[in-house]
Amino acid sequence: MLLIMAVLFSSLAHAQTLEDPPQASLLTFAPGDIYWQRFAHNAILLRAADGRTAVFNYGIFDFRQKNFFLNFARGAMLYRLDVEPLDRTLRQYAEEGRWVYEQQLALSLDQRRELTTYLVENMRPENVEYRYDYFANNCSTRVRDALNQVLGGALQTQLESQPTTVTYRSEVMRLMAPEPALMIGMDLGLGPSVDRPLNVWQQSFLPLTLMQAVRGLRVDDAAGGSHPLVSSEGYLSRPDTAPASVNAEPLLLPFAIAGLALAALLLLLRALRRFATARLLFALLTTAICVVGGLAGLVLAAAWAFTAHWGMWANQNLLLLDPLLLLLIPVWVGAARGGWYPGTFARRLMQLVTVLAASTLILKLLPIAQQDNLAWIALMLPSLLVMSGLLRAAHVSPPIWSH
Repeated sequence: MLLIMAVLFSSLAHAQTLEDPPQASLLTFAPGDIYWQRFAHNAILLRAADGRTAVFNYGIFDFRQKNFFLNFARGAMLYRLDVEPLDRTLRQYAEEGRWVYEQQLALSLDQRRELTTYLVENMRPENVEYRYDYFANNCSTRVRDALNQVLGGALQTQLESQPTTVTYRSEVMRLMAPEPALMIGMDLGLGPSVDRPLNVWQQSFLPLTLMQAVRGLRVDDAAGGSHPLVSSEGYLSRPDTAPASVNAEPLLLPFAIAGLALAALLLLLRALRRFATARLLFALLTTAICVVGGLAGLVLAAAWAFTAHWGMWANQNLLLLDPLLLLLIPVWVGAARGGWYPGTFARRLMQLVTVLAASTLILKLLPIAQQDNLAWIALMLPSLLVMSGLLRAAHVSPPIWSH
């Protein structure tokens, strides 16, 4: 691969000096079955006059890279630009059952030279790697920014003027719907910064959006008029089968049902506290809520404090999944005893946790940092309210019986 890159690098560096620089196309690749392929992919294709081709692909990462998973957790992932012939690319995506779509770009000679120069410069050792960001600096935004540069900013100007009703969160949920557990986890971890409506420029962090966006663009020409940016388009490869699409169902209703059911179960088990089995189940359930909620809160807090994942910062779910819950574990473990009598500190700490959780509803009334987390409020708040009330009741009315 390194040899191929070196040869293509030299060839394209020479091609930019010719009177007929390489023709440029935007390539878009269908979503794949693996979770990191769900967002689809794109690249820039250069075709030299002598028939040589080079696909410039900004989406290369390597699990074997030093400290890959640590860098992933910290939000300091390094991706790199790779280049390979078109036929190799087509074979790879055909094997994965993913279509490849080409949009030939009507660029001037000077724009084609500039784009070639830009891509070749990006292949230099000091430029070939870049700091990856899911939303702001990924394979699609790198391609978008390269095209925007040679178009003198026209791409950004036109796409920023087109508002949408989608958000980063809604797009993530839609595309990750085939992986429900991962989709739910990503929804939990994302904060309010991903809930602002996007314009098409921002939405083009998705390759399929960029493919559709350039289709309707017009750019200025030397004669003072304008022409479509895409001169022709069509499939280069189209397998008979493709990954099935799955709609992302809203989480609010199932989460609300689960939250109310869990709260009702806690009340029922507490009402049956004369039975040892009911006390044991009550203690296990409340302890599990504290363990899972507290540990999840620590993860959310660490993501905000120690990582560059800006989409996870200031996550209001921290008020629901509170690390303070971990301090309450001994209290709820003790609920298995017949003579359980929680102290004042536990009662007040549980009240604080519940008040913080309830404040998420107040935040909905404020015109700041609106986060789409009503489903998580519906899931967590009923149980926390019940647990707080039961602690108060147990403290006020100590048991008169024991086993």
